[in-house]
Amino acid sequence: MKPVASPHDVDDAVEERGRDPQEEVRSLTQSRIVRVARKYGNILRVSLIERLTYRGDFFLSTILRFLPMVTTILLWQAIYAGAGEKPIAGFSLHEMIAYLLLVHISRMFSSMPGLAAGIARDIRDGQLKRYLLQPIEMLGYLVSYRGAHKIAYIATSSLPYALLFFLCREYFDKLPDFLTLAAYLCSLLLAFVVGFFFEASIGMVGFWFLEVTSLLYVVNTLNFFVSGQLFPLDLLPPFWAGVLKAMPFQYMAYFPAAVFLGKIQGAALVRGLFAELVWGLVFIALARWLYRVGLKRYSAFGG
Repeated sequence: MKPVASPHDVDDAVEERGRDPQEEVRSLTQSRIVRVARKYGNILRVSLIERLTYRGDFFLSTILRFLPMVTTILLWQAIYAGAGEKPIAGFSLHEMIAYLLLVHISRMFSSMPGLAAGIARDIRDGQLKRYLLQPIEMLGYLVSYRGAHKIAYIATSSLPYALLFFLCREYFDKLPDFLTLAAYLCSLLLAFVVGFFFEASIGMVGFWFLEVTSLLYVVNTLNFFVSGQLFPLDLLPPFWAGVLKAMPFQYMAYFPAAVFLGKIQGAALVRGLFAELVWGLVFIALARWLYRVGLKRYSAFGG
């Protein structure tokens, strides 16, 4: 039987080749990082090609999403007319309509339709074992796949969105400066992280419950309200507005839109971006922890 080399033997062999052991370790680590990045980069590329096959569906679904905006604009025009055109909770009519338009952009990044249900279904049907048998981590694969979906959706819907914002340009009284725009883009990217790993964490509940449809319905319904999709959180009483702004859900809709409109500036903006980053890291850790714990009780059934 061939003897197993000890760590000292490995160090001696490395030194014989004239390389420092620590440098060798760093080289191996960098090589592994490159291989992992290349692997998930290929998944992103293949998924992007797949999603762009259905660009017509993306385009049509985007157009259909604009239809409710017509009734929304008419509704808020009637509300402000009844209020004598006075600002409501610091929002003028133009800012309110602009906010509701910008929420569509926020949700373009943070919305993850079908992600939690898909994870729970894979767990229930036994399809999760494909991630266990292949050198692909489930969360890494899903991030790449969902990232490709978002890129394809943004690319194919950019034209109708540009047309919508052009037609509604009168509601944007001023454009943000460069720093505000940069903060807005950062908030959108972090919204993707928060939205993805929040949905992934919800999907991991499938390790403990056979059916999660009702839970997902309740969560999505509450999220629609507490994230500020329906109206700005500032319209709520101060106590409840403060409570909801302390939660991570605001970063999926309210926060990016408020940043673009200049409602959050200076130190409050820095604190908000930092808190959004922290919540993103919390949900990353939570999703990975639930996955590891869930695997300990997982039994693969199905095809």
